[in-house]
Amino acid sequence: MIFLNTDGGARGNPGPAALAFVISDDKNKVLKKGGEFIGNATNNVSEYKALVRGLSEVLDLGIKAVKCRLDSELVVKQLNGEYRVKDTHLKDLFSHVKLLCEKFDFIEFMHVQRNENKEADRIVNEVLDSKA
Repeated sequence: MIFLNTDGGARGNPGPAALAFVISDDKNKVLKKGGEFIGNATNNVSEYKALVRGLSEVLDLGIKAVKCRLDSELVVKQLNGEYRVKDTHLKDLFSHVKLLCEKFDFIEFMHVQRNENKEADRIVNEVLDSKA
């Protein structure tokens, strides 16, 4: 199984923001990782943008089955249908993620604690430290 860990963060809400993704296999071997400064955004927008970027990177590797691990409970619950998407800024990003989901044979979204998402969190902070 392939795992995608993503994280997004903003210093200030909104404020300078970044995203990160880490793609790994079931032996914790990192297949690809990266981060990007995305300008001013909210935490939730940056979490969604991180997921869009991560899913796109997984697809670019030719992978069609993935378990996504995010520390944003809001995003996970919205994608799993437990919460409605009310924020207009998130609706387009939510729709983009759902379109990407259609390209996978299997996809799952799981909420994890921040300490289980350390590498993606570290990358976000590294990007923000260098840009913000």
